Amino acid sequence: MSRVGLVFAAAGARSTVTGLTGVLLGLYLARLDLPPETVGLVLGLGLTGNACGTALLAARGDRMGTRPVLVAASLLSAAGLGVMAATGHPALLGGAALLGMVNSMGRDRGVAQAVDQTLLADWGGDAARTRLFTRYTIVQDLLGALGSLAAAAPAALIAALALTPLAADRWVLRAAGAVSLVAAALYLRVPTGRSRQQAPVSLAPASRRRLKGLAALFALDSLGGGLIAGSVLSYWFFRRFGLDGGALGPVFFAARMLNALSYVAAEHLARRIGLVRTMVFTHLPSSLLLLALPFMPTPGGAIALFLLREALVQMDVPARQSYVAAVTLPGERAYAFGVTGVVRNVGWAFGPPLAGLAIGTYGLGAPLVIGAGLKALYDLALFAGYRTVTPPEERGP
Repeated sequence: MSRVGLVFAAAGARSTVTGLTGVLLGLYLARLDLPPETVGLVLGLGLTGNACGTALLAARGDRMGTRPVLVAASLLSAAGLGVMAATGHPALLGGAALLGMVNSMGRDRGVAQAVDQTLLADWGGDAARTRLFTRYTIVQDLLGALGSLAAAAPAALIAALALTPLAADRWVLRAAGAVSLVAAALYLRVPTGRSRQQAPVSLAPASRRRLKGLAALFALDSLGGGLIAGSVLSYWFFRRFGLDGGALGPVFFAARMLNALSYVAAEHLARRIGLVRTMVFTHLPSSLLLLALPFMPTPGGAIALFLLREALVQMDVPARQSYVAAVTLPGERAYAFGVTGVVRNVGWAFGPPLAGLAIGTYGLGAPLVIGAGLKALYDLALFAGYRTVTPPEERGP
């Protein structure tokens, strides 16, 4: 298998786990009868672990080989899921989520993805970069869709083995930990050594200015995203309409499939109108759809609106990844992906605890409304600040 193929396969295994935890963790914590504030805190601690890991990568990327980082992240994920499956104590759940960098977003984020992106940007050129990132994100979401569908597995185990719902959830979480070990085995075959794109001693002035602005905007967007993390949404569907994993697994599977299909359209759109316009013109409508979701009176209507949003919301992802690589110099990209990854993970980490507080204070739909507003503000600010900052492939001869 080629080096690109190994990265794609390992990312696919990791995304399978993330797709599962993005649906199942919210349901699992709800079945433990934890209050919404505690649920949000545990989910937030997992994303805090991702933020800390990505920060370490950004700060010490020049001293870390790619293989040790990728293998360690996969092993920690397996261990964290194993501990969470074994306990219902809030402190142990939070500690396992933190150290295991357990992802409740429903989308693959964190230190391993930051390393993957750096490698892919290093291996590709300006002409192929967006296409390579598009294929990478398609693989992530196709396998993430299968992981979301696996959230229906506890219902099957309950029927087949007469397990309690809590016991069935725990067996599926253990299986997810085993899949993380598969990712570790694949990463052991990635060529060793450091990427050619190491953390620079100093950024070029233009790169520093662009990176600061993008990091601030990405933090705003990710805070909105953390308020509506996959596990928060599954918790909302469960509390609002009584939908469990048997119903939500196929719904989130369909959502991830729509995400993956949208990437193909995003690549073509980026070639026609540019990376920034692709990011904004697809993401802003999805934010407005999210704003309407809490007001849907029936589960069928809410699911339909949710799926419509999912057909649009991820089209900005390969464009954003490509744009970060395009507006920084080759030697700055590991640092750029590390820094933007840190701020995004910090925003996501704050989101679920704030969602729990918002639910307890203002009601079940409050995180969705607040998250939609923050994301719409990000879209408008991004377009205002970066519509004239064009990547090399859009400048013409």
